[in-house]
Amino acid sequence: MTGWIGIALGDFTGIGPEVALKALAAEAAADDTRYLLIGDAAHVRRLNERLRVRLPLEPYRGAAEEGRFFLHSPASETLPETLSPGSPAAALAALAWLTDGAQRCLRRELDALVTAPVNKESIIRAGHPFIGQTEFLSQLAGTDRTAMMLLGEDDRHRWLRVALATTHVPLKRVADQLSQDKIELVIELAAQSCRDLGLPRARVAVCGLNPHAGEGGQLGDEEQTIITPAIRAAQARGIEVVGPLAADALFYHAYRGDYDAVVAMYHDQGLAPLKMIGFENGVNWTLGLPFIRTSPDHGTAYDIADQGKASPSSMRAAIRLAKQLARERD
Repeated sequence: MTGWIGIALGDFTGIGPEVALKALAAEAAADDTRYLLIGDAAHVRRLNERLRVRLPLEPYRGAAEEGRFFLHSPASETLPETLSPGSPAAALAALAWLTDGAQRCLRRELDALVTAPVNKESIIRAGHPFIGQTEFLSQLAGTDRTAMMLLGEDDRHRWLRVALATTHVPLKRVADQLSQDKIELVIELAAQSCRDLGLPRARVAVCGLNPHAGEGGQLGDEEQTIITPAIRAAQARGIEVVGPLAADALFYHAYRGDYDAVVAMYHDQGLAPLKMIGFENGVNWTLGLPFIRTSPDHGTAYDIADQGKASPSSMRAAIRLAKQLARERD
């Protein structure tokens, strides 16, 4: 069955629209998936010609239309052709496009949503409180039972899949943000992600928070008071999970295939090793939403925007994962 993938084009003063068009051109022949690009139609058409991608873009009037590549502009007015990087107009438009795509997923008009990068600082400066796309989409969907997973592979197809117990939190506040319930939820979502991917097993390993996983309480007691009880509760529910393990050694074992997913306690603990092996093709996947959402694992890259040299690798990987998950869900 032909599926529908929405792509919210993000901050159009960044590289999101460019990598989306390039990724679609590279992926077009893989299958007969239909795509809805959500953004400023005039800008996308100009970029399509300038990059010489020349995708056959059609205005979107409904799912019954003939064609595969469609454009939808939620706003009635076209954005100015030239805006400074991170301008308030671009930031607010990116939020409108993200909202439109999520609502279409909630109405089941789309099988999955791929989101191009936005700039958190620009959105906040534009007057909108914003933590990140994961949190924004969770609020739109009316759930707080979500988690961020980043996954990627190296050139020998060795994977890391890392779910985060905390996301965009200052390091000095991480311990205060951890709870047994939250860690247990992320373990559950990480195990479910393995099943959603069609993996033969769902072996989850959990990082400690402190060096050497706390050294039996000598370097901190969070492993004993919070993390271990969460692991034991997950084990009692039949989840194949171990830990807490020292993060410095754990990622070596996960990388060689001993575990299928890792739960990290904070952002850089989990994403530094992931980006080391999968920087070009890393994907951000929001676990626990009532719809599929993936995103390239990079930012707006204002420094190379509008130069035609941004790599579409991560966006293409995000599109591929969205399609895979949609097929598995069907």
